[in-house]
Amino acid sequence: MPSKLILYIAQSLYAYIAAPNDDLSFLDVVRADTNKGSEDYGYADFISTIGTVLIGRKTYDWVLKQIGNYPNSEDKKTYVITSQEKPSEGNVIFTNERLKSLIHWLKYAEEEQTSKDIFCDGGAELANALLREDLIDEMIISVIPVLLGNGIKLFADDRPFRKLELISSKTYESSLVQLHYKCLISREE
Repeated sequence: MPSKLILYIAQSLYAYIAAPNDDLSFLDVVRADTNKGSEDYGYADFISTIGTVLIGRKTYDWVLKQIGNYPNSEDKKTYVITSQEKPSEGNVIFTNERLKSLIHWLKYAEEEQTSKDIFCDGGAELANALLREDLIDEMIISVIPVLLGNGIKLFADDRPFRKLELISSKTYESSLVQLHYKCLISREE
């Protein structure tokens, strides 16, 4: 059985994944301390099912600037989608390959097949490019209980129609709502 490509991302109620200037401080609204430590909203369980990560170059560069390394690349192949030619660095592979070809290869190539899934870690440009090609199998979207005036929207206006099927929803004490959808086949309008 081929791997699934899963978009796992957080957004404001009005679908912004960042405020202006790549500001993610709105995520602090749901970073509550508990007796057991900070709530991870299922991230540890999710990431344990992942064997490969896809990330856009801008998002990758932002993570490097903020924390100095990309933590998922320590134990997972990480494909940074970029238009720039750049050599691989350990588990980090920079690629400008067509998304459809890359995803097909990751899902079906014998040497790449594992029992683990593929995680799209953002950003919006990559998520929308994958949606336009009907490549995302599932989306796990954490809705942060805030309204941002503007910023970077998760879903572009030019994306195709896509029907979704709700797999599960979960509400947390912090008022975060996590929605897990299966992406169904798109239809041309």
